[in-house]
Amino acid sequence: MTETTAGGGKMQLHWKMVIGFLVGTLGGLVCNLWFAHAHWLEVLITYVADPVGQVFLRLLFMLVIPLIFSALVLGVVEIGNPKSLGRIGLKTLLWIVSVTTIAVMIGLVVVNVIKPGVGLPEEQRNILIAQAMEHGTAIVEKGRSAPSGIDLLLNIIPKNPIAAAANGELIAVMFFALMFGVGATVLRTHGTHHFVEVCEGIYDICLRLIDWVIRLAPYAVAALLFSITARLGIDVLIQLARFVGTVVLALGIHFFVVFPILLWTLGRMSPLKFWKASQPAIVTAFSTSSSSATLPTTLMVAEERLGVPRQVGRFVCTLGATANMNGTALFEGITVLFLAQFYGVELALGQQLMVLLLCVMGGIGAAGVPGGSLPVIAMILVMFGIPPEGIGLILGVDRLLDMCRTTVNVTGDLVGSVVVGRGEPEHTGDDVDDMAPV
Repeated sequence: MTETTAGGGKMQLHWKMVIGFLVGTLGGLVCNLWFAHAHWLEVLITYVADPVGQVFLRLLFMLVIPLIFSALVLGVVEIGNPKSLGRIGLKTLLWIVSVTTIAVMIGLVVVNVIKPGVGLPEEQRNILIAQAMEHGTAIVEKGRSAPSGIDLLLNIIPKNPIAAAANGELIAVMFFALMFGVGATVLRTHGTHHFVEVCEGIYDICLRLIDWVIRLAPYAVAALLFSITARLGIDVLIQLARFVGTVVLALGIHFFVVFPILLWTLGRMSPLKFWKASQPAIVTAFSTSSSSATLPTTLMVAEERLGVPRQVGRFVCTLGATANMNGTALFEGITVLFLAQFYGVELALGQQLMVLLLCVMGGIGAAGVPGGSLPVIAMILVMFGIPPEGIGLILGVDRLLDMCRTTVNVTGDLVGSVVVGRGEPEHTGDDVDDMAPV
């Protein structure tokens, strides 16, 4: 995740979101405690709080298709240029896909074992599902009757990409974008060059629009949390604490177990030596919650303290700041399954595997964008019949989780640079200065 500050304001955005979280939560709890059956409260929720939250969600939905398409096309073009990347590009691509997949799998296993979204009384869950969306029951039924088996595989390839985009079939849109990226990489013509420039323009516009939309997040958090807590009371906060614990545990497993194993087996480096050398980047990532802001420190650590060849360090870490988001992808997977459990939507094994694939590609496609994972999460929720209003819960505790997952993201870039740089010419730090700049 990138920085969560809004330009032009004296107060940082994450503090505004904390205020929105407290206002919405406390206001909802007070109303639930003393005015639970008041008619005016239902009017306030129906005609004020819910519409404010829906505006925020609709703005996210509006941006998801152009953002994912342009980001994936550009990501494939940057990763897959055989003339400039060659062996390093292929190794980096394999690293990003494989390690991100491992991260999401860890998240899905942990959330299925702990089940942080389970435990809400059935009566309250039924009320929440019925009121969360205008057609809540139909959407939940749609999630339960989603295709499985061979149909899931066939549906990856869209018959009509425009129809797939209109119907919110995110996996098909991602496949279409990946194919376009591969085609633009192979076919280096004047026309494809302009096409890539158009994608860059679309991506830049999406970044700016998301920056504007995310400034509404504090008000959306207050409205969405007011609606939920006014209906559920203290039970929702208990579920939220379990969610935070689940995310931190899964991130910790990836950070303290997976990374050391990969360092030892593939990078041939002592994990203790790596932690000591990487400390400046890890601390900067945790304190800033920004992979982009940490990038200069990340590059310094990779080249000067870890002895990674300059061309490898620059490529892997720079690309990783926008594409290699292990922690973000893990967080997306846990969030989707947590909200599925919270709303009582059962996802079969095949559907969870589809969530895994969506989170892997979504983490690559939308990484590095302020709030860029929110459109992906929201669209995945709708795809599987999970009311997206639950995003308000996640935004309320996002600051701490953002710090944790950014630390995992940046550390994954450094581990990747060590692994990819293993066996490359002039791997030692003494030889780095003799290399020609990329």
